[in-house]
Amino acid sequence: MSDISPHILIVTSRYYEKIVLELEAGVEEALDRAGATYETIEVPGAFEIPAAIRMAMEAAEFDGYVGLGCVVRGETSHYDYVCGESARAMMDISLQGTPIGFGILTVENQDQAWVRADRKQKNKGQEIVDAVTAMVNLSRHFSDVDV
Repeated sequence: MSDISPHILIVTSRYYEKIVLELEAGVEEALDRAGATYETIEVPGAFEIPAAIRMAMEAAEFDGYVGLGCVVRGETSHYDYVCGESARAMMDISLQGTPIGFGILTVENQDQAWVRADRKQKNKGQEIVDAVTAMVNLSRHFSDVDV
């Protein structure tokens, strides 16, 4: 298995800016502790995160990807479409063997989002990094296996 530090692309939607900036800070701290390098790009909304990751995959510069955003339930069914389609697209990418950290919070209100993003509370940023680095390591393990 490779000892090379992973290079991760963070794709972030700052639609709910304070929440996502806290989530992003948790991710960056965790990546720093893991010895990973990373770059960050911003997209307009959570719906655009998977498309940006797919575009970046063509460059083949990254070992894994983290998608960060927040979708808060509103008065219409728009929430359901954004949550469902973003999650489905991220899963489609991961099933291609691409290491993904799924960090799109889907919540009923901003208070719930803050608890999940806050580094002093649930710190989902750490969990997201744990997931993507585990999948990078698994991907490297299988690429190192002699057939």
